[in-house]
Amino acid sequence: MTVRCQRTTLSARSIGRNAVDFWQETSGAVALEYGLIAALIAVAILGTLVQLSESLVGLPLQSLIDAFIAAMS
Repeated sequence: MTVRCQRTTLSARSIGRNAVDFWQETSGAVALEYGLIAALIAVAILGTLVQLSESLVGLPLQSLIDAFIAAMS
């Protein structure tokens, strides 16, 4: 089976090679790992703010703390 697409002929063999190249590509995996690390850091910051919310009540960050507590519950 051959499909013509803008002067490129795609066969089962070339599709297989492209799939192997796709799975061996690591740049997307690195970006995904950085995204996961950033998400974990954000969760840690939110958890810390929620745990410290009682001691941070007098600070001018109260509206921010209230928003985080509302989002966590």
